[in-house]
Amino acid sequence: MSVQPKLKEYLEFAISLAKDAGQMIKDATEKRLSGTQNQFVAKYDNPTDLVTETDQAVEKFIKERLAAVYPDHKFIGEETMAEGVQTEFTDAPTWIVDPIDGTTNFVHSHPYVAVSIGLTIQKEPVVGVVYCPLTNELFSAAKGQGAFLNETIRLPLVHAPLGDLSQCLVATEAGSDRSPEVIDKKVEFIHTILRHQKNGGKQAHSIRCTGSAAINMCSVAKGVVDVYWEVGCWEWDVTAAIVIVRESGGIVLSGGATKDLEPVNIFGRKYLTIRAAQDRKSQIHLAEQMWEIIPEIHAPRKPVPGGFES
Repeated sequence: MSVQPKLKEYLEFAISLAKDAGQMIKDATEKRLSGTQNQFVAKYDNPTDLVTETDQAVEKFIKERLAAVYPDHKFIGEETMAEGVQTEFTDAPTWIVDPIDGTTNFVHSHPYVAVSIGLTIQKEPVVGVVYCPLTNELFSAAKGQGAFLNETIRLPLVHAPLGDLSQCLVATEAGSDRSPEVIDKKVEFIHTILRHQKNGGKQAHSIRCTGSAAINMCSVAKGVVDVYWEVGCWEWDVTAAIVIVRESGGIVLSGGATKDLEPVNIFGRKYLTIRAAQDRKSQIHLAEQMWEIIPEIHAPRKPVPGGFES
């Protein structure tokens, strides 16, 4: 069987799986709103990095379904890693999953939560599904097959020239690392993005924060956000959305402080996403404007054999 029919099969399975996982999130939200408390704890002794029993249940459900249908495939998941499982990245088909991207939103019953299911083959992201069950938006894409909203609406929704950074709507996040060396630089970046040009700023139209890396990136894929930059998220937050952005015509590059035109390393924890435009030159011009002001922020992680070296 050729690659494209297999990708279609994988995509259809991931869509079905995401819908089922999304129903679990809906059910848990209804219980929370009815007063039945869903337990949550802080991860790594960080009160801004939360995990709920629903995160764990959804990941377990997804992992077991994948193992039953594709027993030879590999799996990387947020909650699995939190349990101490060693991550290794190979050429084998590898599912990279965030059961609930936007856990803090989920804890507060805010609707911007998503299940993110991505697939890499030969270390390249090739299938991505991001399902937002509380807003009923399903984003999906497979390499070479386009990106879609709710399976039928082709992305991007907005087709407009990409101009200067001063004409852009920019997404970013505070993140869970609130140490001064991280949060102070992110706040200063926001000041620079918004500050009037005569005072040394870029004077972008405004800033948006959804609380979910996957939703931010899918907003770029839709064309309703021009740029998304974040340091500190993880491969399970972005792998699915990278496929969706690329298939919509957007690009995902390193979100580090140094210009890098190579495809982003999904394990690098630094991401810069630019929406579809009239040409790649316009996208790179905007990326270069961002690199002028992106601060150097350390985002440590353990090495990932085959994927990332510290």
